[in-house]
Amino acid sequence: MAFDLSIISTEIIHRPPRIILTGSEKCGKSTFASQFPNAVFMPIIQEEGIDGIHVPKFPTICSYDEFIEALGALCSQEHGYEYVVIDSASALEPLIWQHVCRKNGADSIEKVGGGFGKGYTEALSYWGEIQDALDWLRNNKNCGTIIISHTVIRQAVDPLTESYDTYEIDINKKAAAKLVRWADCVLFANKKTIIKTEDAGFGAERKRAIGTDEFKLYTQKRPAHPGGGRDVYGKLPYEMNLDYNKFAEAVEKVRNAN
Repeated sequence: MAFDLSIISTEIIHRPPRIILTGSEKCGKSTFASQFPNAVFMPIIQEEGIDGIHVPKFPTICSYDEFIEALGALCSQEHGYEYVVIDSASALEPLIWQHVCRKNGADSIEKVGGGFGKGYTEALSYWGEIQDALDWLRNNKNCGTIIISHTVIRQAVDPLTESYDTYEIDINKKAAAKLVRWADCVLFANKKTIIKTEDAGFGAERKRAIGTDEFKLYTQKRPAHPGGGRDVYGKLPYEMNLDYNKFAEAVEKVRNAN
């Protein structure tokens, strides 16, 4: 392409989103993702979240090579899928590490290249390979992405305040940061918990966590959990029910308001 000023445009382009959906165990992440229109799942070994869901799915993927083969089929063959759902990044990462270890003749990701984090750094190139393929699907087949992940609680060190516990995406921190930078929308799902203060006697109080049957979707980052987005996905209500229709309605409302 020859670049000159005549090709500059102010057109607003709406592409299907690249979504990171993370959250606690058994909170309905796979069910939520299955509600997106014409979604096809790429289930990774040790993930069984869609076994009981009637949704198009590949056979269980057991290696990085199988994952790339399945992704290549979506790129090269005709289909009408609108979303590719990877379930999950937490299960895919060990397959990437196994691939890196085999290439380098190492028996542990920490021993690749003599250690010092070189294995984790090399693994990032494979995450980039996956992102490139998903972007190709987005640009050429109008196909969005949902990457599901589990969470882990880690201590966050903030130079402006005291350390605190937070939910983080349950993969290597550098890989998680790479995915978050790439994503248009990061969503956190969790079961709503109510903290009740009770009288413990003698003027003391105690707090008790009460579980509810409400599953919530959080769209914005907070100290306790990840979240956030760009464009319309950065202007969504902070909290909503974990339901695709509610999510789609919120996106449409923000889009129409712009």
